[in-house]
Amino acid sequence: MGTSILAFIVVLGVLIFFHELGHFLFARMFGVGVEKFSLGFGPRIFGWKSGLTDYRVSAIPLGGYVKMVGDDPAVEMDPEDIPFSFTHKHVLKKLLIVAAGPLFNVLLAILIFLCIFFFSGTYILRPTIGEVQENMPAHESGLQKGDIIKAVDGQAISTWEEMAEGIAASNGRPLVFSVQRLDEVIALEIKPIAKKTKNLFGEDIDRYFIGVASAGDVENRKLGLGESVIESVRQTYNIAELTVVSIAKLIKGTISTKTIGGPIMIAELAGQQAREGVLNFIFLIALLSINLAIINFLPIPVLDGGHILFFLIELIIGRPVKMRTREIAQQAGIFILITLMIFVFYNDISRIFTS
Repeated sequence: MGTSILAFIVVLGVLIFFHELGHFLFARMFGVGVEKFSLGFGPRIFGWKSGLTDYRVSAIPLGGYVKMVGDDPAVEMDPEDIPFSFTHKHVLKKLLIVAAGPLFNVLLAILIFLCIFFFSGTYILRPTIGEVQENMPAHESGLQKGDIIKAVDGQAISTWEEMAEGIAASNGRPLVFSVQRLDEVIALEIKPIAKKTKNLFGEDIDRYFIGVASAGDVENRKLGLGESVIESVRQTYNIAELTVVSIAKLIKGTISTKTIGGPIMIAELAGQQAREGVLNFIFLIALLSINLAIINFLPIPVLDGGHILFFLIELIIGRPVKMRTREIAQQAGIFILITLMIFVFYNDISRIFTS
């Protein structure tokens, strides 16, 4: 329990710090005064003041904020503060300041993956056949245990994933496999067959198989700096894409809402990954950082995405959205967030009592 709580605080602290750092740095870059940089909400526990900014750690560790000069357009300002006011900056600058928070969460994920790939390399599953199922296309075509697949339809491959992608893209047409068997390379024609299976989201799909299983031949491949950058961006993009698809399927009702978790679930995951090792723990931070970025980009008032939406409307119509409209939208956004928070807490508690 103690490990989970400590891990949860560390995870939230890192995610919130990077998020608010994005807002802070872009605000300073565009000449906006920052009054407070807070990790957490509520009463100030400790901190220090440098120039205009009060850097603080607050009592409730479930978020954070950057309080900028003039970020509330309803409050009257002293004329000398106008040059440092968020409200009085060009709409594009305001948009970038708001977008910088979630973008810095994406950057955090990229940096974490970059360090993992550069220092630890990447582990690949080589396309070595471990089992050939009887009465399946691979068996009927003469593929054997221990064979190594070198190419599929003339396309050189080096990983099991690349082979699987080639089979999945076949749509059932015959494929020519270049197979290394002992000291010779032979060509085998194999026609994949379609079978009903479930995807990551539990949906029924048709997938093509040839009837083989991996030998578990894992290789650690070292990566240079350039390769690590490419892999870290690719990994971040893949997780972001999966997150967006998952949210879309939740909205459509394709995925059960019971899969949604809140702080308790995050604490459990953080504690579990911390016990598994440092790499697992920082990978979880990267994963949650991407999720936080995507959620914050949702066009819900109160979230960064809601503010970005208002600024985009302002760019199009040439004037700020009316204050009354923004107030109503903010109230609706708060209602949505509170409802969502109650729901995820309910899910978390239900998970505890049913586990």
